[in-house]
Amino acid sequence: MPIMEPAALTSSLAALAVALLFGYLLGSIPSGVIITRLAGLGDVRNIGSGNIGATNVLRTGRKGLAALTLLCDALKGAVAVLLAARYAPDAALFAGFGAFLGHLFPVWLGFKGGKGVATYLGVLITVAFPGALVFAVVWLAVAAITRFSSLAALLASVAVPMTLWAMGANHAAALFALMTVIVFLKHRANIARLMAGTESRIGSKG
Repeated sequence: MPIMEPAALTSSLAALAVALLFGYLLGSIPSGVIITRLAGLGDVRNIGSGNIGATNVLRTGRKGLAALTLLCDALKGAVAVLLAARYAPDAALFAGFGAFLGHLFPVWLGFKGGKGVATYLGVLITVAFPGALVFAVVWLAVAAITRFSSLAALLASVAVPMTLWAMGANHAAALFALMTVIVFLKHRANIARLMAGTESRIGSKG
């Protein structure tokens, strides 16, 4: 799969804004909340860390639901990029960024959403698949060694823009550099717990 890198922005500002808004609305769909409620587990925001993402869904003890949440959150980013690319290829990055922001700040949940890692990955898979492979390798290695999902996500996200820049995908690299900064900001509490030695490990109920 080639890297989705626009040579120039030829779409109108209106088209770019529509792509951003479309991605945002798609990204705002709270997969974790919907899935846990349909499974009869109540509101996932009332357990564990209170986050709506797959890591917190895993704290219900239902690995299948966590995997489904991860898939759905990633699909939000991937579908936004693919649909935008079909109609306005140079707007695809805007749609992907919109989906990422939508997951972080969903309008349906009072703008209190997840931390964006799965949606980040979904956008990355469709924009630059080689970057997604790097992300996966780094995440799996760090998670296997430390069992800290947050640390694995942070280090994997750092590797992505550097990889894209090395590949010459400057537009994509700039986008993912910005998204990586936002991921770090959303993980401020996790970073503090990592430094204090109190961060929960993968599989922990806390």
